[in-house]
Amino acid sequence: MTQAEKARRFRALHERNEAFIIPNPWDAGTARLLAHLGFEALATTSAGYAFSVGKRDGAISRDETLQHAAAIAAATDLPVSADLEDGFGDTLESVAQTFTLAAQTGLVGASIEDAIKNSARNELYELRRAVDRVRAAAEAARSLPFPFTLTARAENYLVGKPDLKDTINRLQAYQDAGADVLYAPGLTSENDIATVVGSLDRPVNVLMGLQGVQLPLATLSAIGVKRVSVGSALSRAALGAFLRAAQEMRQHGTFTFAGQAVSYRDVSDMFRA
Repeated sequence: MTQAEKARRFRALHERNEAFIIPNPWDAGTARLLAHLGFEALATTSAGYAFSVGKRDGAISRDETLQHAAAIAAATDLPVSADLEDGFGDTLESVAQTFTLAAQTGLVGASIEDAIKNSARNELYELRRAVDRVRAAAEAARSLPFPFTLTARAENYLVGKPDLKDTINRLQAYQDAGADVLYAPGLTSENDIATVVGSLDRPVNVLMGLQGVQLPLATLSAIGVKRVSVGSALSRAALGAFLRAAQEMRQHGTFTFAGQAVSYRDVSDMFRA
């Protein structure tokens, strides 16, 4: 399947009446497993990838991120969107270049967020500057010979500034700047999510997998959400199982964790398929 065909398939997923789940693998193996299970598209996770190489989230360079995205995109025939954090650069030119380079990896979509990378005070870009950055990414996306899906993220809730009004104001501005999908990670209530969806006329992505947030896909779809991702939740679930097993061995000298492990044959069969 060509990149253009993947891009059109990805765009069409956002135009359906019901929401779809876009899970977040952290390497080629987990990407292939998710494809085997029947998911229709994938998204990278900056945190999940960082954890897998022994780094904290935010400590991965642009080159590393793009190499990782290329590996995920090549692992299956599914459309892949990438977490490109803040675009890896403060200037508009660097943001545009990041998205141009991203398209060369085989991706058919990517996100840009309005939090300042590695800010000691969890700062957001001033709105006008954030809008300009989304517009630069959108212009780079529109210059491509296929429909590259740009997701713009309002990071208020993740940086400790849970202001719904400002979140909506930012998302509306990013919509006007050319974003194809809007995303405010960290929303926790059905009412807040419904308010955000009702305030926009573009598809909305919602993050599930946070502690205390247990809204099922059917509920999210009913209120108009188009796409549901889980960020680093799958990788953290895997790390949780790993750490529990390691702690059992270290603290008790027992190995009961193996009873919950997927069988060697089952994993081998999935990869063989």
